[in-house]
Amino acid sequence: MVIGIIEDDNLLRKALDTSLKNQGYTTILAASRKEAIKNIDSSVDLLIVDIGLPDGNGINLYQELQKNGRIPAIFLTAKDDEKYMLKAFDIGADDYVVKPFSIKVLLKRMEVVLKRKSNENVFMCGQVILYSDRKQVFVGKTEISLTLKEYQLLEYFIMNQNQVLTKEMIMENIWGIDSEFIDSNTISVMISRLKKKLNDSSNVISNVFGMGYRMGD
Repeated sequence: MVIGIIEDDNLLRKALDTSLKNQGYTTILAASRKEAIKNIDSSVDLLIVDIGLPDGNGINLYQELQKNGRIPAIFLTAKDDEKYMLKAFDIGADDYVVKPFSIKVLLKRMEVVLKRKSNENVFMCGQVILYSDRKQVFVGKTEISLTLKEYQLLEYFIMNQNQVLTKEMIMENIWGIDSEFIDSNTISVMISRLKKKLNDSSNVISNVFGMGYRMGD
């Protein structure tokens, strides 16, 4: 497991680095926003982020880093202030620790976050990655914004990869008992929009002539 430590306090950063390595973790260190942008990549399994950095705010930094893919995070701060805690959770923080803190407690909280990550339901097809627990979709490292119906459509496709799905099957799955009121052309339009959002140059969703649609490499 690779842990990214973003902390400007030299003593604390070194203490965290030593403690985590003693527990068998690999670490990537950064003392500032600039170093974090340079050093942190998609290989990191968990971030430990100080909110107060010399060249920026840890919360804003985390938002930048998530553009390259979702990474769980535990925030560190000396500010025992509810507004910072709420803002951190609003942008996807998994936990929050107020300084000073026990290294043992931090390690235990890390275990909980990493275990939760390992149990997460993730589905993939080519470059398309769907995180069903948190309803997020990525193409490569880029998060894609979908409407609820578009998400449900993609989830249905990706969980039935390499199977031909008829318009009738899709309508029944997405709209249920209301499917009888849906025009079949609606499916064509939705799939066209979905493919466009997925930047579907590889035709990961294809039209099977006279039968329906299929998702697969």
